[in-house]
Amino acid sequence: MSPMLTIAKREFRSYFDAPLAYVVMCLSFLALGFMFFMLRGGFWQVDRASVQKVFEYTPWGLSLLVIPVVTMRLIAEERRSGTLEMLITLPVKDSDVIAGKYLGALGLVLVLVLGTLLYPLAMFKAPWHLGPLDLGPVWSGYLGLVLFSAASVAVGLLISSFVESQAVAFFLTFAALGTLWFLDDLAEVSGQGMIANALRYVSFQTRLSGFWRGLIDTRDVIYFLSVTAIALVVSFRALERRKWA
Repeated sequence: MSPMLTIAKREFRSYFDAPLAYVVMCLSFLALGFMFFMLRGGFWQVDRASVQKVFEYTPWGLSLLVIPVVTMRLIAEERRSGTLEMLITLPVKDSDVIAGKYLGALGLVLVLVLGTLLYPLAMFKAPWHLGPLDLGPVWSGYLGLVLFSAASVAVGLLISSFVESQAVAFFLTFAALGTLWFLDDLAEVSGQGMIANALRYVSFQTRLSGFWRGLIDTRDVIYFLSVTAIALVVSFRALERRKWA
C-alpha cells in the first residue's frame, strides 16, 4: 500500500477510534432531519415528490459544523504536539502527507453525505411510497454535494496547515466556509453591479443551486475542482515551508 493510502486509512480510522465521528454524525442527522421536516413548513408543505431541501440544508451543516470539526486537527494538532516532524521524517513525501490526510477527512465527510441517501430511499422506495421521484435532480444534487465537500475539506486542510491551535483552525474554517456560502445572500443585499456579480461568482451557494435543480454546468464543476486543487497546492507549500524556517 502506498504511503498516501496508509496515511489516509490511519486518518479515517482515527475519527472512529474516538467519539468524535459518532457525535458529529448523530448531531448532523438530527439537525438535517429537523430542517428537512420542520423548517419553513418542512417537506410536507412542498406538495411534490422532491428531496431538494436535503441538498439545500446539508451544505449548511457541513460548512458550519462537520467540516470545521473534521479538518481542524489535520495539521494543526500534529504540529502542536510535535508528531508532524516525526511524520515527515519518515520516507514519505510531503505531498503524500497532504493527500493522505485530505482523503481521510474527505472519506468521513462523504460517509455523512451518503448517509443522507436514507431520505429518498425511505420516503420514495421503502418502507414509504410517497410518489414517483425524478432521479435526475437527485443524482445531480449528490454530485454537487461531493464536489462541494471536496472543495470545503481542502479549504479546511489549508487553514489547519497554517495554525497550531485546533480551536483557531475550527473558527477560521467556520468563518471561511460560512462566508463562501452566504456570499450569495450578500450579493442580493448589494444589488446589481460588478461587486454583486463577483460575489455570486465565488459563492458556493450560487455554484450549487444548479445541481439542486438537476442542471450540471461544467463551469460549476471546474470551479469546485479548481478550489480543491488550489487549496491542496497551497497546503503542500505551507507544509514544505518548514524546510526554509
